[in-house]
Amino acid sequence: MRFIKIPMAYWIVVSSIILVTVVSSYFVSNNKVDFNAEIKPLLNKKCITCHGGVKRQAGFSLLFRSDALAKSKSGKFAIIPGDAQNSEMIKRLYLKDPEERMPYKHPPLNNDEIALLIKWINQGAEWGNHWAYVPVKEPSIPTATKGLFGWFGKPEWIKNNVDAFIYEKLKQEKLLPAELANKPTILRRVSLDLIGMPAPEAIAKKYLASTKDNAYEQLVDTLLSLPQYGEKWTSMWMDMARYADTKGFEKDDARNIWRYRDWLIDAFNTDKPYNIFLTEQLAGDLLPDPTDAQYIATAFHRNTLTNDEGGTDNEEFRTAAVIDRVNTTWVSLMGTSFACVQCHSHPYDPFRHDEYYKFLALFNNTRDEDTWAEYPVLKEFHHTDSVKFIALKNWLHKNAPNREKEITQFIKTGQPAINSLVAEEIKNGALADTKWLQFRNKGSAKLKNIDITGFTQLYYRFISWKSGGQFQLHIDSVNGEIVKNISIENSKGAWKIANTSIPQTIGKHAFYLTYSNAQLKSPEENGVQFDWFHFTQPFPGKDLPGFALAYQNFEALFYPTGATETPIMMENPFNLSRSTHVFERGNWLVKGKTVLADVPASLGGLPAGAPRNRLGLAIWLTDKKNPLTSRTIVNRIWEQLFGQGIAETLEDLGTQGIAPTHESLLNYLSYELMNTHHWSLKKTIKEMVMSATYQQDSKFNKDAMVKDPFNKFYARGPRIRLSAEQIRDQALMVSGLLSNRMYGPSVMPYQPEGVWKSPYNGATWNLSKEGNQYRRALYTYLKRSAPYPSMLSFDGTSREVCTVRRIRTNTPLQALNLLNDSVYIEAAQHFAQRIKNLVPENMSKQISKGYELAFNKSISAAQQIVFEKLYKNAFTKYSQDSLKAEQITGDKKADPAAAALVMVATALLNTDEFLTKN
Repeated sequence: MRFIKIPMAYWIVVSSIILVTVVSSYFVSNNKVDFNAEIKPLLNKKCITCHGGVKRQAGFSLLFRSDALAKSKSGKFAIIPGDAQNSEMIKRLYLKDPEERMPYKHPPLNNDEIALLIKWINQGAEWGNHWAYVPVKEPSIPTATKGLFGWFGKPEWIKNNVDAFIYEKLKQEKLLPAELANKPTILRRVSLDLIGMPAPEAIAKKYLASTKDNAYEQLVDTLLSLPQYGEKWTSMWMDMARYADTKGFEKDDARNIWRYRDWLIDAFNTDKPYNIFLTEQLAGDLLPDPTDAQYIATAFHRNTLTNDEGGTDNEEFRTAAVIDRVNTTWVSLMGTSFACVQCHSHPYDPFRHDEYYKFLALFNNTRDEDTWAEYPVLKEFHHTDSVKFIALKNWLHKNAPNREKEITQFIKTGQPAINSLVAEEIKNGALADTKWLQFRNKGSAKLKNIDITGFTQLYYRFISWKSGGQFQLHIDSVNGEIVKNISIENSKGAWKIANTSIPQTIGKHAFYLTYSNAQLKSPEENGVQFDWFHFTQPFPGKDLPGFALAYQNFEALFYPTGATETPIMMENPFNLSRSTHVFERGNWLVKGKTVLADVPASLGGLPAGAPRNRLGLAIWLTDKKNPLTSRTIVNRIWEQLFGQGIAETLEDLGTQGIAPTHESLLNYLSYELMNTHHWSLKKTIKEMVMSATYQQDSKFNKDAMVKDPFNKFYARGPRIRLSAEQIRDQALMVSGLLSNRMYGPSVMPYQPEGVWKSPYNGATWNLSKEGNQYRRALYTYLKRSAPYPSMLSFDGTSREVCTVRRIRTNTPLQALNLLNDSVYIEAAQHFAQRIKNLVPENMSKQISKGYELAFNKSISAAQQIVFEKLYKNAFTKYSQDSLKAEQITGDKKADPAAAALVMVATALLNTDEFLTKN
């Protein structure tokens, strides 16, 4: 037998492998079980459907540790920390009887899964918080190091801290980053991302011609400073705010809320810190001496639907609006599903059923009540009315400072008022169309639980059709003491505001309204209709200089000329406050226990000193200890730039959402937003777009396509289809049609006949003129029941509910839209004319110029050949058919060359390159 001599180096390697294996096995068997990474997913998959927030079979729940360690219905402990052998949960996993074995009526757990649970219980059955519910802490930034075999990839590729996190993951996945994109590509990409359309020509030319090392940073800074930046990011926010120009439901009547869109544009352009941005939208009305802008910001939560259909229950739809505000706040601002907690405790996340209603109580005390007029609304006075208001405010400030805020608030908002639609026990009258209180002769109605202590003046808004009406105010009974007898004048069918003095009444009472009018000819004839009632004190300073003019201005402002009115949020005063109950199984008609306003205990309580209202909510939401707010907005910005979130499910960062691909990066960016950038979104966006990760070429390479087909590790630049708004804005800009006019009411560009069917109100789509039809897409009038068709084709939404993530689709309808929609046909015609104006003759040069205008780069030889062939074919066709040439150009005198150029322009506007951010 011949022995082979084995080199010593071999034995060293083998010994090392054995040693590593033994040591690894020891640590694997003794390492701490990670609840979030290992146990929670297993429980959610196998156990939680029967033992979670919805079901608690056998009295056992795995949602909270306190529940899991409690005795079950049998009196036994399902989990005994440190003692898996005697834990009933583990015993049940081994049983053979299908009625006793767990999971019930499902395949049994395998040996590895059971072993993991045993190990976890023996280690103490410790719980852990899901990553998204842990407060953000400053993470350590990865440092590229040189390994045994040299650098993996190119560390010099790293441009900032974002890249350090991305590069670390690429190393783990054995991927190389792509080269940086060329200047025209990165110019187009960053322009579309920051301002939503190609960069203005002068800015583009300056960047492309610059040889400076900081040319790209200068471009980014310039784009961030443009007013179009605010428009682009407002467009994103409008989906979350469910902004629309109509109220929704069957009637879907018009709503005047465009001033909120103006506020958003200004907020983004001025880089309003995100914590203040949220605070003003949630509780601007509760800030000290709120400005008009802060009131308008609260329209964020007045974008809820209002049901104007006659016969509906106003309290039902007021409640629906409050529920929508709760759900929208969670999904849009905290990226977490909370809606299911309306009916039961969350099946997977640590939110209990009653916590939903504690949170709802923060919104339940607002003044809006599903009224047709959308009270409360903020009036912004114009022209002479604004002069009168300033004069009135100055007079009050000097002569009655203690009443200034109250009176100016009433003039601007009409609040606090008691809406007549809350009337009860109506006899010989009705809620007309469930909106206004109407009386026939000898009619009566009740207003319950009203405290008017200290109030001796009553204002009321009414319409009457007959003279001789008498209106009485009784206390506690329809036959009770008459507090006031008031004559109702004939307003001849016009709304009027009247006032009368009333005697002082102390405490909370029911007030009964009675009406009589001998001139009403029949029992069915109505004499008066009330809108609201406002109890207050008399106008002050009767004996002071200037009183007469001040009071004259006060009454004149009841009937302003052309005031802009915007629905806003306002809190009930103490004497009109509501209590909040748990809805049993989510049914608003079945009221359970009363709860006080609060936030979920698992996310920490309201900060010390924070009021239990929407302002307190805003303080808690924007506190740096809140684990969700900064992560949610950072994740959303990343999705806008890269096409997908670091955590893909923007709407759900909870345990059922898709885990982040780069959790440390998400935490880093969230920490930076709050602490380094001081809530500046512009600085956060700049950090992202300045990264090499963002600037990579988007071309595929075989290795990355196999290992990372969806580019989740960012080994190449983003490549995604543009949004509906970007496609439209880009076409208008390249063609030279785009209007740069900003702000103001929504406009109506081209829309096919018959899209709108407006019941009841007969509203029609009237094409805007004077260039307004060419304004940016975010200004397009949005009717919820009939959204703008081309927007819908490209995944725009009807905005009936909050949408935080549009799912991009690819359908034949989109191509048909771009080739046939009047907007894009006209854009192609003007684009062709623009090309012709720059290059009057020479087909080849016209094509290359058109391509340059569209993409800010030169056309390739292969592309030139394709477009020239298209031109020649079209020229031949239109030479033989002058009618079609006229149709394609919109010009009766069009020649074949002009028609062929329009076809080339149409093709350019329909290329993948034009419709995709590469």
